[in-house]
Amino acid sequence: MTVYLVGAGPGDPGLLTLRGAEVLAGADVVAYDRLLDPALLDLAPAGAERIDVGKSPGGPVDQDAINRLLVDRGRSGLEVVRLKGGDPFVFGRGGEEALALRTAGIAFEVVPGVSAAVAVPAYAGVPVTHRGLSTSFTVVTGHSRHEPDNDTDWEGLARGGGTLVLFMAVAHRAEVARRLMAGGRSPATPVLVVHRGTWPAQRSVRTTLAQLAAIRVEPPAVIVVGQVAGLDLAWFEERPLFGRRVVVTRTAGQAPALARLLRRQGAEPLFVPTIDVVEPADGGASLRAAVGTLPDYDWVVFTSVNAVERVLARVRDARDFGGARVAAVGPGTAEALTGWRVAADLVPGRAVAEALVADFPPPGPAGGRVLLPRAESGRAVLPDGLRAAGWTVDVVAAYRTLAAPLAPGAVDAASSADAICFTSASTVTGWVEAGGRPATPPVVACIGPVTADAARAAGLAVSVTGDPHTLDGLVDALRRVLGPTRAPVP
Repeated sequence: MTVYLVGAGPGDPGLLTLRGAEVLAGADVVAYDRLLDPALLDLAPAGAERIDVGKSPGGPVDQDAINRLLVDRGRSGLEVVRLKGGDPFVFGRGGEEALALRTAGIAFEVVPGVSAAVAVPAYAGVPVTHRGLSTSFTVVTGHSRHEPDNDTDWEGLARGGGTLVLFMAVAHRAEVARRLMAGGRSPATPVLVVHRGTWPAQRSVRTTLAQLAAIRVEPPAVIVVGQVAGLDLAWFEERPLFGRRVVVTRTAGQAPALARLLRRQGAEPLFVPTIDVVEPADGGASLRAAVGTLPDYDWVVFTSVNAVERVLARVRDARDFGGARVAAVGPGTAEALTGWRVAADLVPGRAVAEALVADFPPPGPAGGRVLLPRAESGRAVLPDGLRAAGWTVDVVAAYRTLAAPLAPGAVDAASSADAICFTSASTVTGWVEAGGRPATPPVVACIGPVTADAARAAGLAVSVTGDPHTLDGLVDALRRVLGPTRAPVP
């Protein structure tokens, strides 16, 4: 067994390397730093032990205890991942952990991470080298316990030229700036300060070496000193939903799909799952029986991704459908079918049951049978409409949705968000039953009209509805009503 020292990158979970994701997926134990996106921990198996070994600024730093933990868990024959911010060997004390493991005779592997030294300036629109401005860069820490690191020759760094990337220098920035100017750096030298780089909360401020002490900033921050800091190739903070916090109420298993779309637009997703999807009351017996007779049906109609997952997980492959054709209520459900290599024969123009009934073909002279696997309780529009058209419809409970108990503090955290997304009527019900109505953020976004009707019936003021009624349409709707936020650097 192996202990993996994995660099998680500076914040954005998308910067984790493929190798890092691979070892996380096989971890028995994950010992993780503070200031890591929780989405990274979700890459580990559900049963993996998760141990917070984060160190708070100003608090006791017990690196020896972390070393002992890695040695003890490594000796127990477990796959251990030490998940560290940035790169393990760039001010990450990964070398100390590797030495402890080597001394104990425990196999280890170093998985390099994207360092904040290059990623944070890049996310703020500044290259650390640029032709005509800088051909080198130096990464240095400005931190010691009470004063700037006296082992660092700041005056020498000033005379050396090139770009300086400073870690942990916020508290002593005035003294650092003074010594750099004493070493010959011009007071007018451009400086970039980036707070929470690569996170949705990233804030950048540009100043000069002479004014560095005057700006208002708190850690964590990366400081870039040099002519390149005068460049402004901003992109990360220019995204349409940058800095917005959006509550995602989908199930824990389905939330990541919406979260990815929100992150691409610059938003920070806040996970507050309001429902759980569980087996129906009969334990799935009716669904198993229906799946065994799929070829006896003319059509199988899917109205949700959950139904797709429940049915397709029980078939060998598409041949089990025999001659039955497949309908999907909307493009999201059709896409889920495609993931199982099943192409929908019918997708209505609007992702609502009424449109599916309107577009559904009539049965033949001898009639026909339709299988409708869906939630244990659902609207009668679809089965009643198809029966009225002459079809025999078998409604089978594929799953149940239950209100999920919210984590402590989840409602309070959601109240400070900019928006909340509901992707089904059941997510609305779960939010209200958990006492979330008074804490509902100012913008309420619903994936479609059925969900919007449920929200209004629950007393919520719906701000916008997705068009089309898909996750992409939902995020596009948020872009229209929210836009980015530009809060000052703290």
